[in-house]
Amino acid sequence: MSGTTDRLTVRDLRPADLRECGWAGSELHLANVAGQLERARRGEVDYLAVCAADGRPVALGGVDYRVREGAGTLWQLAVHPRLRSRGIGTRLIGAAELRIGARGLRRAELAVEEGNPRARALYERLGYVAFDRRPDGWDVRGPDGSLRRHETVCVLLGKELR
Repeated sequence: MSGTTDRLTVRDLRPADLRECGWAGSELHLANVAGQLERARRGEVDYLAVCAADGRPVALGGVDYRVREGAGTLWQLAVHPRLRSRGIGTRLIGAAELRIGARGLRRAELAVEEGNPRARALYERLGYVAFDRRPDGWDVRGPDGSLRRHETVCVLLGKELR
């Protein structure tokens, strides 16, 4: 990798990082991420940050080890919108796969919304293969402050790790 990704580091996401991650999602989403950091403390998940030279996160995402036995499930992957298409997502996924392998697991899985062909193309380019689909949903806060349910269908993809 050259250029932008040479100056990046990957480490565990820290609670103090969240104030720099407004680009990653709503306050509701960041509150969820804060809860995931507690799960990381207990060893149930890894939550990673790809950081710029100044230490600020420019990408983040988790690996959940409790979704499917024998696999690490990547989720909540996000790259700063102004820095997409520069190899940062590839770097994040590679680091997540290394964490999965370090736990002795041989499979990585993830889900991508059917309406997100750009992300799916990245995952397939990295060797992920579709194996199923499933409905999914999560709460989002509207402009008026009310909560609504976002319903979607996701494609499940998997990759055997070396």
